[in-house]
Amino acid sequence: MQIKPYERQVNYYETDQMGIAHHSNYLRYFEEARMDLMRQMNLSTQELENIGIIIPNVDAYAKYLRLLHFEDRFLVVVKPALYTGVRMKFEYEVLKDGELCSTGFTTHCFVDKEMKPIILRHNYPDLHAKFTEVFKG
Repeated sequence: MQIKPYERQVNYYETDQMGIAHHSNYLRYFEEARMDLMRQMNLSTQELENIGIIIPNVDAYAKYLRLLHFEDRFLVVVKPALYTGVRMKFEYEVLKDGELCSTGFTTHCFVDKEMKPIILRHNYPDLHAKFTEVFKG
C-alpha cells in the first residue's frame, strides 16, 4: 500500500503571540496524520470502536527542528514502524517546503471497552491481516 502524506496548514488558533505553532500541536498533527492513514487503510476509528476495539496512546514523543508559522502549509509523513498484534508504533516527519521541521513517534495498543488488551490475530484475524500488510510495506 502506498501511503500518502497528510497535508494541512497552521491555523491561527494553533499559534502563540509570535505567530509560531505551539509545540503541543505537533502531537495533534501526528494524530490527524495517523487518522488519515487509517482512512487510507479503509479503517474507520468509529467502526473499530463500535465493534469494541479502542486504540489508546501508550506514549508519544516529538523533536522540534524548525518552526512552523501561521498559514504555513506542511506535510506529515507517517511511517508504520512496528506492529505486534497487540501494539503498534508510528514514526512521523513534519515537512515544510521539503525541509524537516519535526520528527516523532507514537505507540498504541489495542484494548476492549474494559481496557483489557486485545490480540488482533486471535480475535480479529481480518484486521490483523490488514495491519500486517501496511506495516510490512
